[in-house]
Amino acid sequence: MERRTFLKLAGGTSLALGTGFAGLRTAAAAGKDIVYLTPGLDLPFWRYLSKGVESAAKKGGFGFQALDSHNSAQTQLQNAQDSIARGVAGIVISPTDSSTAPSVLQLAKRANIPVVIADIGTNSGDFVSFISSDNYRGAHDVGVALADALKKKGWEGGSVGIVAISQARKNGQARTKGFLDGLKEGGFTGKDAGMQQMQSYTADETFKFTQDLLTANPDMRGLFVQTHQPAIGALRAIKAARRNGEVLVAAFDGIPEFVDLLKSGELVVSGMQQPFLMGVRSGEAMVDALAGKTPAKEITVPILAITSENIEKELPIVKETVFANEV
Repeated sequence: MERRTFLKLAGGTSLALGTGFAGLRTAAAAGKDIVYLTPGLDLPFWRYLSKGVESAAKKGGFGFQALDSHNSAQTQLQNAQDSIARGVAGIVISPTDSSTAPSVLQLAKRANIPVVIADIGTNSGDFVSFISSDNYRGAHDVGVALADALKKKGWEGGSVGIVAISQARKNGQARTKGFLDGLKEGGFTGKDAGMQQMQSYTADETFKFTQDLLTANPDMRGLFVQTHQPAIGALRAIKAARRNGEVLVAAFDGIPEFVDLLKSGELVVSGMQQPFLMGVRSGEAMVDALAGKTPAKEITVPILAITSENIEKELPIVKETVFANEV
């Protein structure tokens, strides 16, 4: 689905009509919590997003709690049931994948508790607002940047592999298509080295995936890792295979370690979502809904294509909106 509501750092929350939760009042929810259901707080991205939701919730006068689903649909459902049972004011959810969200939305609807969806979409169901990044455009820009770097090395005829997030997630599908389109538009003429899909989202898992891709594709010159922490595992695997400087790595999202890796050129580019800003926008949408206002149904936060060439210039914004001022 195309999303047209773009927010800038200094922008306010857009308003539109038609969410169906306008009858809720702040007075009825006063003193209650806004709960954030997250796939896994072990990943920095979700921790930064959680901090953004918390910031907006507390500014709006609500309590806050983050509940970790540990990448389990069953745990996510249990967390939702527990939250609904204790009468929380609202739920912000980043689903474990797009197919698991409808069951949570259905439970919340029955209890008349509004839900805002952050980052990972849903296949169906009613919700107040969907706050997301333009994953297609962000990955497209990563693909163009990697293609350009490969051309500069004379490697545009090699092969490029992908270590992907779950392709059952709408954002995963968008990242894959955007990246492949960007590679092509950027002038890459080589072949596909294959794709591995993450399950545990760890650096160790991606280390093994990268080893497999390198073994199967001696001509591999590029690799796209579709989230942040696992990219460290890819870099380790390339070093272990003594392929340093022979495979260009592109990533998605951002962790503090990426700053020096981009400066040194070990990473060519990372399409950095702005999770703290996404969390703030998600929390603001919920606070507005609870105040009887009508947030925009879809709110899109831009992705920053951070490269070895622009990292110094973009670092002040990255520190705030990506890293939640943890660096």
